[in-house]
Parts: sequence; structure tokens; C-alpha cells
Amino acid sequence: LRRFVSLYMGREALTRKVDFPARPCSISDMIAMLSFPDIAPEIFSVNLFGATFALRWYALAYIVGILLGWRVATAAVKRPQLWRNDTPVMKPGQVEDLLFWVILGVILGGRLGYVLFYQPAYYLSNPAAILQLWEGGMSFHGGALGVILAGLFYTWKHRIPIISTGDMVCLGLAPGLFLGRLANFINAELWGRPTDLPWGVAFPGEAAQFCPDVAGICARHPSQLYEALLEGLLLGGVLIWMAWKRGALKMPGLIGGTFLAGYGAARFAVEFLRQPDAQFVTPGNPLGLAWHIGGWGLTMGQILSLPMLAVGIFLIIRARRQA
Repeated sequence: LRRFVSLYMGREALTRKVDFPARPCSISDMIAMLSFPDIAPEIFSVNLFGATFALRWYALAYIVGILLGWRVATAAVKRPQLWRNDTPVMKPGQVEDLLFWVILGVILGGRLGYVLFYQPAYYLSNPAAILQLWEGGMSFHGGALGVILAGLFYTWKHRIPIISTGDMVCLGLAPGLFLGRLANFINAELWGRPTDLPWGVAFPGEAAQFCPDVAGICARHPSQLYEALLEGLLLGGVLIWMAWKRGALKMPGLIGGTFLAGYGAARFAVEFLRQPDAQFVTPGNPLGLAWHIGGWGLTMGQILSLPMLAVGIFLIIRARRQA
């Protein structure tokens, strides 16, 4: 099998790192599938003074996503007619100031969220590993919480309306989500459960190919692409349409609520097809449910998405009632 995988997907198929090992799958045979594209995780690397510095697709996704989000937010505040009483929540220069705090919230919140939500025991035993961001391990839910806290601090300090600021920030999040999930796909990480659907992808690496019940190469749901389309492209398009065509920014909380509810619903749904986190998988819990009773339960991603969904629905109802 190792020789066949190597010939089928290239030498890197057996060496590329994958974050989460797979559980045994239940599909007896797979025929139709898509081969994994031959794209290296690193765009380029340079050696300086004995040290190697590399630009990876994941880092580029963060950079470009943040810049695009900043441009979307700036474009919104430059159009007074989009806002209640034709008064934007802040000036373009303030958007740049807020950007620093948003970046800080994404990095600190995303990392600490992964540490606390997914592998607290490991990092408690290896605290120095918390700082090793280059090894991977970021949580969207933690990053979202970090952005919220950063936004609360900035709006409190400058006495800016909190809810409308949240609308502006949520308006610019979709590009980063879309690009980040594409980078997850290129990195061959966070793949889905085994499938025999024709668009299943044969991801490289021993972990992705660990499917004892599959004859030949194991194809998996490209769950990263599902999330890129739902959380990034579709949700982002809906938010832009609501803000520019439906006057949603005139109802504080409507954009933010739609984002939270939309992301929560999309992530909850995709979790059914996404490979569970390895630390939750046991012989008695092959689905990797973080909470379960009698075989029924929720993954950690679903648990963390439920509060987002609830808060989002609350904000939508509140915005509609105050319109």
C-alpha cells in the first residue's frame, strides 16, 4: 500500500505532516476519487545565517485575509449612506487602529482556544509548546473570542458603539475564513471522514490513509473546501449583499448576528463529515464525540458552535425588533 500511495500521489505523500490521525473507516471499497494536488505547503524558503525562513500558504492566508477584511471594513465606513442616520460607526483611520487589536485577538485567542478546548492536558504537561505556533494548532472559536475581547476593549477605550463595531468587524471576516480553509486543504490537514463519493480526495500521509476497511487508497471528504464555500464564500457574499443592498448596517446587530448564526450553523453541519480530533477518539467512541450519551452526542466543534448560533439568533431578533 505504501508503494502504491507513493506512486499515485508522489514521494511527499508518505512524508507530509497531518495534524489529526484518522479513525478506522467503514467503507468497504472506493473507486471514484480525486487525487490530491501537488502543491507544497511552503511557497518559498530562504536560508539566512544558518536558519531557514519559509513563507507558508497558511501564513499568506492570514496576511491576505486580514488585508482584505480591512479593505471591506474601510469601504463600509467610507459610505455614510450604509449606516443609521448616515453616520458610520468610526472613521477609516480608526479602522486601522482597531486592526492591530483584531490581529492580536486572532493570534492569542486562536492559540489559547486550541490549547484550552482541544489539548489542555498535553499543554499543561508541555507549557513551552504553547509558544510554538509554527507547529500548528489554532482554534477559530478561540480566535473569535479573542477578537470580541479586543473589540470590547477598543470600543470602551474610544467610546464607540459596540454592536455596530461588531457588525463592521464581522463584515470583513469572510475573506480570511475562505483563504484559511483553502490553506488547510493545501496543508492536507483537517480533512473529512472517509467517503466513496466521486469528489472524495485521496489525501497524502499515513494518518489520512489509515482506513483498515478500505481496499486500496482511502478517499475522504474535502471538508476544508466545504467550510471555505459555506463559511467564507457563501456567508461572506450574503453579508456584503445585506450591507450594501438591504441596509442591514442601519440595524445594529443584524450583520453580526447573521455572521454568528451562519458560521455556527455551517460549522455544526460540516462537523458531521469532518474527521474528529484524535484526542477524542477511543475504541468506545470512534466518532470522536466530545460529549455523548448512549452513542449520541456532539463533537467539540459542534459544542463550541452552539453558543455562536444562539447569540447570533438573539442579535438578529433584537435588531429586527429595534428597527
